[in-house]
Amino acid sequence: MAEILSALRSLMASHSPPLHALVVPSEDYHQSEYVSDRDKRREFVSGFTGSAGLALITKDEARLWTDGRYFLQAMQQLSDQWQLMRIGEDPSVDSWISDNLPREAAIGVDPWCVSVDTAQRWERAFAKNHQKLIQTSSNLVDEVWKNQPPAETNPVIVHPLEFAGRSVAEKLKDLREKLAIEKACGIIITALDEVAWLYNIRGSDVSYCPVVHAFAIVTLNSAFLYVDKRKVSSKVSSSIQENGIEVREYSTVSSDVALLASNQLDKDTGLSSGQNGVCESGTCEAEEKNNDLIWVDPASCCYALFSKLDAKKMLQQQSPLALAKALKNPVELDGLRNAHIRDGAAVVQYLVWLDKQMQEIYGASGYFLEGKGRSKKRSETMKLTEVTASDKLEGFRATKEHFRGLSFPTISSVGPNAAVIHYSPQPETCAELDPDSIYLFDSGAQYLDGTTDITRTVHFGKPSEHEKACYTSVLKGHIALGNARFPNGTNGHALDILARIPLWRYGLDYRHGTGHGIGSYLNVHEGPHLISFRPQARNVPLQASMIVTDEPGYYEDGTFGIRLENVLVIKEADTEFNFGDKGYLSFEHITWAPYQIKLIDLSLLTPEEIEWLNTYHSKCREILAPSMDKNELDWLKKATEPVSA
Repeated sequence: MAEILSALRSLMASHSPPLHALVVPSEDYHQSEYVSDRDKRREFVSGFTGSAGLALITKDEARLWTDGRYFLQAMQQLSDQWQLMRIGEDPSVDSWISDNLPREAAIGVDPWCVSVDTAQRWERAFAKNHQKLIQTSSNLVDEVWKNQPPAETNPVIVHPLEFAGRSVAEKLKDLREKLAIEKACGIIITALDEVAWLYNIRGSDVSYCPVVHAFAIVTLNSAFLYVDKRKVSSKVSSSIQENGIEVREYSTVSSDVALLASNQLDKDTGLSSGQNGVCESGTCEAEEKNNDLIWVDPASCCYALFSKLDAKKMLQQQSPLALAKALKNPVELDGLRNAHIRDGAAVVQYLVWLDKQMQEIYGASGYFLEGKGRSKKRSETMKLTEVTASDKLEGFRATKEHFRGLSFPTISSVGPNAAVIHYSPQPETCAELDPDSIYLFDSGAQYLDGTTDITRTVHFGKPSEHEKACYTSVLKGHIALGNARFPNGTNGHALDILARIPLWRYGLDYRHGTGHGIGSYLNVHEGPHLISFRPQARNVPLQASMIVTDEPGYYEDGTFGIRLENVLVIKEADTEFNFGDKGYLSFEHITWAPYQIKLIDLSLLTPEEIEWLNTYHSKCREILAPSMDKNELDWLKKATEPVSA
């Protein structure tokens, strides 16, 4: 790590102008949360493997900013050459730079790896001390990364209409109508999941995310896909071109954005796709004279492309595809429901297997009974670790129809490791399963008809009264949010408190948001909506046909962690009244797996909560039974027996 920092500082010193600091973001050219191995530059320089964070290297310091999900992990992974900066507790990176670096300091960043929003916020902060944000002409980290993995060249796949639910032609027509309303002549689409969703394509360029490294530009007349052409077979190319989309090389997006800015891009192509848009029989030219804005989403468009545009002819607002993608169509909703049934079956099969293994290998009392583990002698070959257990869970999922892989690295965590919110077990260092400790597993899969994400927390021995009280508080918050009814126009910031109130009662809380959107065979974390205490949760109201998770938790550093997570569909609520004619919304659970009764202090549940639990468990039995063999079904029946206070 010391050599990497030294090499970077040498490049910073020889840069023109010399750089006082270098910012290394986590993101790739598309501002992705999860990036390919080649784009893990922040991980390479810092050793910190979390999905969110930012590294700052100065002449004599190295600091890493990350959020509350990763505080513990960063403390474990950062060497003594790095200082952890806790987002929300310590000064932000732009404030720190402004206050600690000299006047007129030059701060370098690769403009492809930073969003417009972020770069402009930094520039405003730097201005008060006449500091400058310098766009480096190359990525300095790439220059010192000797064994940087090559760019992915995985094939582009057409996502069939039977799963997508809407054709590319329909999506382009809707998009062009939005462009016309906003007086825009074109839009630059940089977010990978938006490109994939719009053009009904998928790929495997990023682990766990079925996306393709690609940009898109859509104008009133034309549509372009910028991708490494080696990934596009002739069959796929024909399918894409049938929708009026021209395939161009990935690297030409930069010059084409410049052409778009000078109104030359449509003239540069013979392609016209009026049949897919709002322009018919010569009306395009009339439209174009009035529509001269170029739409960019400042949260996802990189600064490099933005810098080629004329600020006076730019529409900077959220991409219209973000909301369109989040509002699932009926085919996508059915697919997600079906995917979660198969996924729930895999999770139950895993619990049945794990329960048996814990009893046989470790003498645990098991899923249903309370008692200390009888320290059984076992051979090294029989032991269960966080990784071997999660591999088994993946194996159960892999048997299910339409399975295409995991949707994120499984968080399989025992005891103290469960307190690390986004813990990622590694084969060499992971813990062995322990019958006397809590076990938390947060996992999900990619199926052709939907993406899944579920968390359950279990104990195969005798949980303490404190662990039970904490688990029950988390469950109460989970139930409260899932049962909420709320008027149209309500955002996720307003609902976040519902999941925390039972924890707050004891002076407990958790450092992450409570819910995120999920893609339809796309990214497991999808916006623009979320349920969170963070201010951005106020940006978008929750709407019918959105998908959102319900995942409160509690984490006791060095001891245990608890999280419960289901996926919910937002639907119209059938309320007795309709105050203000707003219309009301509610949630539908589509995740099916039992909550462990042994971890619940039933005396803390209200009669309504007990009724909800029994009803949910009854549905689990009914929905999952057809996927179970006799042994699994017997276990499931026992796990979902009705309870009373």
